[in-house]
Amino acid sequence: MPQIFHPSMNTISRATIFGAVFVLAMLGWLILTVARSPYVSGVGVIRSQPVPFSHAHHVAEAGIDCRYCHTSVEQSSFAGIPPTQTCMNCHSQLWTDSPMLEPVRASYRDDTPLVWNRVYDVPDFAYFYHNIHVQRGVACSTCHGQLAEMPLTWKTSTLYMEWCLDCHRNPEKAMGPPAAVFASAGVPSPVISFQPSDELKSPHGPLLTNCSICHH
Repeated sequence: MPQIFHPSMNTISRATIFGAVFVLAMLGWLILTVARSPYVSGVGVIRSQPVPFSHAHHVAEAGIDCRYCHTSVEQSSFAGIPPTQTCMNCHSQLWTDSPMLEPVRASYRDDTPLVWNRVYDVPDFAYFYHNIHVQRGVACSTCHGQLAEMPLTWKTSTLYMEWCLDCHRNPEKAMGPPAAVFASAGVPSPVISFQPSDELKSPHGPLLTNCSICHH
């Protein structure tokens, strides 16, 4: 029986298989790179806001505590966005003629809330509770970065599940003394003596990594 394929086809076949594996590996790398890029994750991206609010000015320079604006952060799952009245407590006396603050004054005059663009937005299928994390000694800067150094607010963490699980698997590295939770700079030192209590355990493994903690 005559030979159907030329012997050179063996070389071409090997090169094709190797090339296909290489292309698939490159495609996988490209997908992972794009998924972790600022374009997708939003990390480091400054979103436009109705007013260019500066945490660096209000927190580091003016010394305003996080809880003055985010009043529900210790008792609720939401940190809360301050009403315009909170802004006007100071700005009815300070920078009263600033053009930059006209949206704030208009919001107060018209009794119309300012519409802020969310910087951190947890997916609808995940549930995050600020109060639980704050009460456990997790500092604002652990998740939000050094807000006291930000002239404008940008996202510093991806909020991907792997990022959350990294802390949930080793919670002691993210927990510090309650007095340092609202510190304006630096992540508090971990509580070296921290040991997961019984409430954080279950017969099927650590409760902190149970799916129902965030998805329920």
